[in-house]
Amino acid sequence: MPSRQALVRRPGPRLAEGLVTHIDRRPVDPGLALRQWETYAGTLRDHGWHTAEVAPADDCPDAVFVEDTMVMFRNVALLARPGAGQRRPEIPAARAAAEALGCSVNEIRPPGTLDGGDILKVGDTVYVGRGGRTNADGVRQLRAAFEPLGARVTAVPVTRVLHLKSAVTALPDGTVIGYPPLVDDPAVFPRFRPVPEESGAHVVLLGGGRLLMAAGAPRSAELFTELGYEPVVVDISEFEKLEGCVTCLSVRLRELYA
Repeated sequence: MPSRQALVRRPGPRLAEGLVTHIDRRPVDPGLALRQWETYAGTLRDHGWHTAEVAPADDCPDAVFVEDTMVMFRNVALLARPGAGQRRPEIPAARAAAEALGCSVNEIRPPGTLDGGDILKVGDTVYVGRGGRTNADGVRQLRAAFEPLGARVTAVPVTRVLHLKSAVTALPDGTVIGYPPLVDDPAVFPRFRPVPEESGAHVVLLGGGRLLMAAGAPRSAELFTELGYEPVVVDISEFEKLEGCVTCLSVRLRELYA
């Protein structure tokens, strides 16, 4: 059976020092952030996902955004090489967690850089954001790792947000959703549907038509309901202050078979 494993990493004591690039810095409440993270992880479990915690990296303020540490395709974990050098110490524990789950492990090597948040998978198509944190050599290595496994890798521009998945994600039917002011070129996606709020562009597919999404996008939730999906809403306000969203708080491993 396909797996429903998710890697998560609890926020560390330096969370409030996390990097911000495209927004103004705002104060972060670490206690509230921890409660929001616990609710997020609990919501995954409530919907049939098994969560495994990556070991803490308490000296890395952004370590909670564990999605950036790797990209999954089939049973292969491609370990990232973050574009922000101060995030690279997050990787060794992520490697150990992937190996413990039985993944085959590959890695991005210098001079390549790649953040997991720059990757959007829609079926066998792998969109990779080419912009601030992922460079051309990172894209080349991504192709070399995944195209032999059947992936079709498509590079798309990202200039208005931190990562590709800060701008777009996809619905279960493969339609890419995004908040138009933050999407460089909607035409690169065969099917694109605009959403009315920035945080409405971010969904995690829980299975069975259920969409995990942020509480700050009620009009987008209403749109998804009209389309026949079931929004599952969580408050992640403290992580949004650090350019985080629902996708970057976990790595979903859907194609490990037992």
